Amino acid sequence: MKPSERLDATFMALADPTRRAILARLALGEASVAELNQPFDMSQPAISKHLKVLERAGLVSIGQDAQRRPRRIEAEPLMQANAWLERYREIWEANYARLDELLKELQGKRKPRQPPPDPQRRFRRLRQK
Repeated sequence: MKPSERLDATFMALADPTRRAILARLALGEASVAELNQPFDMSQPAISKHLKVLERAGLVSIGQDAQRRPRRIEAEPLMQANAWLERYREIWEANYARLDELLKELQGKRKPRQPPPDPQRRFRRLRQK
């Protein structure tokens, strides 16, 4: 799988809240399909489909423990996605820093804003004369 395809598969897998919850559970340690199915109100085949998507994206791998086949989280695809996002975070931080500097410069040049004159006050002064 090409790096761009791996990244696409990672973000597609992360787009679903059930799959994100499965990854959050696997971050605590490996688990069987039955253990992963417990907190969800869905069938085991439905959880298995979610796991297949996560496996295709490389986010989950299958271990071998006697008769058990526990799933475990794989960090590499998440690190690649984080690195991709980090490049854009740096760009936006630089943009916001430039905007902050511009705002500071503009605020330094501007005089403090005076409240608008009260039209009733002027009218009262004219009547008193």
